[in-house]
Amino acid sequence: MQWSDLSLAHVLAAAKRIAPMARRTPLMQTLPLATEAGAAGVHLKLECLQNTGAFKVRGASNRILSLSEEDRARGVITFSTGNHGKAVSYVAGRLGIPAVVCVSEHVPRYRVDRIRALGAEVVVSGDSQDEAEVEYERIKNDRDMIPVVPFDDPYVVAGQGTIGLEMMSDEPALDAILVPLSGGGLLAGVALAAKLIKPEVRVIGVSISQSPAMLRSVEAGRPVTVEEKDTLADSLLGGIGMENHYTLPVIEEFVDEHVEIDEPEIEAAMYYALSEHSLVIEGGAAVGIAALQTGKVKVEGARAGIVVSGSSVELSQYLAVMQKFV
Repeated sequence: MQWSDLSLAHVLAAAKRIAPMARRTPLMQTLPLATEAGAAGVHLKLECLQNTGAFKVRGASNRILSLSEEDRARGVITFSTGNHGKAVSYVAGRLGIPAVVCVSEHVPRYRVDRIRALGAEVVVSGDSQDEAEVEYERIKNDRDMIPVVPFDDPYVVAGQGTIGLEMMSDEPALDAILVPLSGGGLLAGVALAAKLIKPEVRVIGVSISQSPAMLRSVEAGRPVTVEEKDTLADSLLGGIGMENHYTLPVIEEFVDEHVEIDEPEIEAAMYYALSEHSLVIEGGAAVGIAALQTGKVKVEGARAGIVVSGSSVELSQYLAVMQKFV
């Protein structure tokens, strides 16, 4: 399949396919942020309440559930910075499918432990996601396993697109949608679905300053690598792959603008989620909130939706951030 073949029909099919594995998460109003941003309304799409704690279960489910029985018997393999690995481990475990997840030394221990606890074999290799991907390729070929990649796959993009489908269904008046950006599966899927339903909706990708690989690739017009630096938003680390076929062109086609968020801005947004809504969210999930709090995205008089992508955060790290504000 070519990226241009992706359609709303693929997203609708994904919604039906993943229903047993992924929940339909709430779209919640956040009145203080709407007031602060001068918006007619701001809504949070709470993927932090999703099964496995992050949106990734949608794309992983759509890919794995599309496999034949013969392919399932071969087992599945992926590389991940954490949340996708958990999703693959969870789905594969429920279906009784062997799974291997390759991660780099940069992936925090608590994420590795959670992937392993869900039943997958975890292989730690290299200092970056790109290096972990090298080990993934070796094991995939040696064991003849089926790949379930984190983002650059049409089934994964369509699965993440169900978030955009739900947002537009629950709040058709949305004028803008802000989406965290790393490898681009989430942003590509949400942008595809939202724009095909309502072409005039404004879609904004929100990257972290510590690892804006997709943003730099969009600027260059081709995949580029960036250094992965320590960040509170560790789920947004990683490259987009030098042979990117889906997420980069879909983002180039459907996303209207991009902004970057830094570490103090992420911390303030995480505190906002807890203090205003009693929500524990990871750093990568907070970037859309930060984009409105800082005024980097303007939504005066508009209705905005923010994808709050996950809740996987190490407890001591989270408490250290909260202590800065109390």
